[in-house]
Amino acid sequence: MNWYDAVVVGAGFGGLATALELTQRGARVALCETLNYPGGCASTFHRDGYAFEAGATLFSGLGEQQLFGRWVRQLGLDVTVDWMDPLVELRTPGMRLDVFRDRERLLAQLCAFPDAPARALRDFFTLQRHVADALWPLFDDPTLLPPLDVRALLRHASRAVRYAPLLRWMGRPLGAVLEHHGLLRFTPLRTYVDALCQITVQCPATEAEAPFALAAMDYYWRGTGHVRGGIGQLARALAGAVSSGGGEVLYANRVKALEPVPGGWRVSTRRGELLARHVVANVLPQGLMRLLGRPAEQLPSRLRELAGRVAGGWGAVMLYLVVRAPEAAPPDPHHLELVRDEQAPFIEGNHLFASLSGEADMGRAPEGHRTLTVSTHVALRSLADKPAGEQARLVASIQERMRRGLEELAPEWLEHVRHELPASPRTFERFTQREGGAVGGVPRRAGLHHYRTLGPKPVMDGLWLVGDSVFPGQSTLATALGGVRTAACISRGR
Repeated sequence: MNWYDAVVVGAGFGGLATALELTQRGARVALCETLNYPGGCASTFHRDGYAFEAGATLFSGLGEQQLFGRWVRQLGLDVTVDWMDPLVELRTPGMRLDVFRDRERLLAQLCAFPDAPARALRDFFTLQRHVADALWPLFDDPTLLPPLDVRALLRHASRAVRYAPLLRWMGRPLGAVLEHHGLLRFTPLRTYVDALCQITVQCPATEAEAPFALAAMDYYWRGTGHVRGGIGQLARALAGAVSSGGGEVLYANRVKALEPVPGGWRVSTRRGELLARHVVANVLPQGLMRLLGRPAEQLPSRLRELAGRVAGGWGAVMLYLVVRAPEAAPPDPHHLELVRDEQAPFIEGNHLFASLSGEADMGRAPEGHRTLTVSTHVALRSLADKPAGEQARLVASIQERMRRGLEELAPEWLEHVRHELPASPRTFERFTQREGGAVGGVPRRAGLHHYRTLGPKPVMDGLWLVGDSVFPGQSTLATALGGVRTAACISRGR
């Protein structure tokens, strides 16, 4: 058989980016995907004649000088981005907060609340902006991420003064930053930050690693938009670019096992065997352990440790709805973040992220209707030890709380529900092929351990892991950037 320079397992955005970057560097690549469409957690799937976003619905990195924006422009991808403003509307029983594309407009709203500590708010957002301005350029220019060459090291040295605000807060939670500014009990900001942290760094503000969380707060202001027709449009366009660049994209080709052989790896797939000098697995660490087929004690400790951290994270409970748009509804896509009780944990139906398609999203729903993707988190460990029947009852109770939350906080969208498809973590696993239906990768709770592995490192000789469970992880853009840097490492040693 002919050897590939790399076989990429999984066409999520980490795998797509790895395959695309390798083909652009002249490598011979095969990209294997179990499903018959790409995107993984960030995909658009079809059921019962409708098209839904599987999970993620808002994406950064779409600006002209950012990774996705550059690919769209340079590769001539058939992708249109809708730039909504506001991006998100946060609703609680006693508060409405519009998240506009301008940070100052959000700050002005927070300062307008009764008894708002305006000076403290401004000081906090000044620090937040400094941290974000230091870290986001690493996402805009992937060469600044490890592995670093001499040019990148010199650029980092020239920017050392910008990194200074980070040092005080490394290893400490965002809650400590809020407390330092006297804002820990200012409910409007705390609610906004807790909600944002839960969907970005995957834990509440009191637990989140401060530099990561402060940078994540810029998510809405860094080239974030809605891909018209669904994020699947971008995923399919990137897969097409892999094919156009000489790579092979093999859908409905589940990888069943990985075995080291002299000079590389044997990849056993549904369609037969492939040989590769490198394998890049865009799967969870649990999935990679399964593919290796060895007892856990024979696997690298790093892989076992990472799998344990993912298991301490979250699964997704979903509602996929088709609703008739109210008469006053704007034509643009719409995103709602709903919190029923600001004092309770932002999980299990208390916190919802709801995304509505726009009128221009053709083929998603009948005329006059929208698709509505609603998600909430459930702890994977709360499901792991329960029998199937008990798991089903827990998921059903969470979905009932989700419906009540929608009725209380977004009733205008529930007056005419045409179709409903509920989904559990087990269902989400079928849609995305992620073990246990896990979402979001590793929760970035405070600790210096996050900084020990800031670049791609092989799990075993010639075997790499990409996706949201490894650096930089967490967000479609971050997984793609990890894929780009992994491809750079492979190309250096090819």
